[in-house]
Amino acid sequence: MSETPQMTTSTPDQSNPLLKAWQTPFETPPFAELLPEHFLPAFEQAFADHAAEIAAITHDPSEPDFANTITALERSGKLLTRVSAVFYDLVSAHSNPALLEIDKEVSLRMARHWNPIMMNAVLFGRIALLHGNRASLHLTGEQLRLLERTYTRYHRAGAGLDETAKARMAEINERLAHLGTTFSHHLLADEQEWLLELGEADREGLSDSFIAAASAAAEERGMSGKAIVTLSRSSVEPFLKTSTRRDLRERVYKAFVARGDNGNANDNNAIIVEILALRAESAKLLGYPTFAAYRLEDSMAKTPAAVRGLLERVWKPARAQALKDRDELQQLIVEEGGNFALAPWDWRHYAEKLRQRRANFDDAAIKPYLTLDNMIEAAFDCAHRLFGLSFSERKDIPVWHPDVRVWEVKDSTGEHKALFYGDYFARPSKRSGAWMTTLRDQQKLDGEVAPLAINVCNFSKGAEGQPSLLSPDDARTLFHEFGHGLHGMLSSVTYPSLAGTSVFTDFVELPSQLYEHWQEQPQVLREFARHYQTGEPLPDDLLKRFLNARKFNQGFATVEFVASALMDLEFHSQPASASADVRGFERDELAKIGMPAEISMRHRPQQFGHIFSGDHYAAGYYSYMWSEVMDADAFGAFEEAGNIFDPATAKRLHDDIYSSGGSRDPEEAYVAFRGREPEADALLRRRGLSETPEAA
Repeated sequence: MSETPQMTTSTPDQSNPLLKAWQTPFETPPFAELLPEHFLPAFEQAFADHAAEIAAITHDPSEPDFANTITALERSGKLLTRVSAVFYDLVSAHSNPALLEIDKEVSLRMARHWNPIMMNAVLFGRIALLHGNRASLHLTGEQLRLLERTYTRYHRAGAGLDETAKARMAEINERLAHLGTTFSHHLLADEQEWLLELGEADREGLSDSFIAAASAAAEERGMSGKAIVTLSRSSVEPFLKTSTRRDLRERVYKAFVARGDNGNANDNNAIIVEILALRAESAKLLGYPTFAAYRLEDSMAKTPAAVRGLLERVWKPARAQALKDRDELQQLIVEEGGNFALAPWDWRHYAEKLRQRRANFDDAAIKPYLTLDNMIEAAFDCAHRLFGLSFSERKDIPVWHPDVRVWEVKDSTGEHKALFYGDYFARPSKRSGAWMTTLRDQQKLDGEVAPLAINVCNFSKGAEGQPSLLSPDDARTLFHEFGHGLHGMLSSVTYPSLAGTSVFTDFVELPSQLYEHWQEQPQVLREFARHYQTGEPLPDDLLKRFLNARKFNQGFATVEFVASALMDLEFHSQPASASADVRGFERDELAKIGMPAEISMRHRPQQFGHIFSGDHYAAGYYSYMWSEVMDADAFGAFEEAGNIFDPATAKRLHDDIYSSGGSRDPEEAYVAFRGREPEADALLRRRGLSETPEAA
């Protein structure tokens, strides 16, 4: 493996803003002062500080106890946490070539820093001793949970392996860090390099709001006066829905699904093969037959069989519905005089026409009522009514891009609770997708520390002086990410390792997906869905048609998701040699499950950043579906109460789900809120899928 040049050790530089106390409101990062050259010295100092703290814990001559080992670990690495949070926010949301080059070095250096810590036999010995004696330590519930999670984390990292296995595990971790970073850089480069310029003849069927967004995207790239389609999902999907130019739909679709799979310098196929081989090897070193078995042991699902069981249960009715819809779409093409077979680049276009026929509804009718500002206010208002939070915009908080907005969040008593950053618009410097992260997590270990929560989306900007208009899917995404944000902002734990979203992957989507339900409630839409020009509320007739259309095309949506989740599971369940030809593996696995040819997976392997840009969702993409079982069931608690803002139910939701972070076992937390385990049928009902016999 080629060596990346080591960072040079330096003494703390007080001219480096990352190494100084931040004299900003709420001690927020001073983004305007930060330059790329500040990061490597800051990381080097942070690594050195953390290594010294770990050495002091490891070699403490005192008998191990909770305070000098577990609490000391919680207090360690503060500078590294601070620098990392700022750096990775910029790399994801507002990168540049200099930051991306630094990212390559930092990813390797990070692995080299953490490997000897997580595989430190002496340190693990202290943790294991405490874990073995945990029943006699008189710990609080949160302390016991922290001890168990700390022991599990070190054990699963290989701290108990022999020296030869540890050395190999360290090599694997370093290589995986490099490969994950390269994968994400390739994907970003492919997304940045492609665009379709729309001449006047190329705009047939496109709405004024789409052209305004396409013009804003062109302006962002220095193409003033032009209009472009980019490979952002918020650009691609509405184009595929509304463009009447079948040839252009085909071009856009093929470019979108080929990201990372173009045979060029950004091709991700070889990276996937190596990642899967290394993950399989690491799992075997730790005593597991597959990476999926390793990953899922530390989850709510526990086993690949449990995951496969859920996905297959949903797959059958979803596929049956999708095939039924496919036949109707083909008939629609014939009725219009088309002499072609339905193709993947046609599905969204004709599904929109079919929805208009069935439900007399299309997205274009409701978009003028779904302005970004109003949907933000709707999300805030629901949080106020459920949890007593209030939001006031702050103009004095430094941000990383002029589009970023910041709100101060206060609790029901008027006390400061958090800051919330919203970065909503697509731009070339931002990776695709939508996500929540933090610049600082909540904790109470050494006094109250308030969180700094971030939502990042890729919505299309409106024309100059015009608001951004959201599709129903965009509005749902906004509420989804805000649900994650609430999980971070409402966190009320002592220890930072248990704060906010530090929970099992197949539980972390519950707070976000549950929050989506409020976005589509009639009383919320009646108040906040107002026409951007007239201010008129959403007409009752249009509201009714929107609500009736919600379950339309759920066969398609479920198939594209579940196919991706099954592919992820198979990649990590089968021997790595089985996927040496990534395209062939993808083709064969889709054939096994009977994937309709007219539908693509939501994420083809070469662009599946969830599982290959890092390993957070590797063998875990099913988590969205696992959490949806809970969220569909959980919202039922409010429906049963007869009030979607029922105070008693909202208090349980706050106490048992949103504020407890990772301080409780997730199954225990859910049962405490709901009074029972979730019912899987709620998911099928929500999606409008009945378990009909599989279609031929």
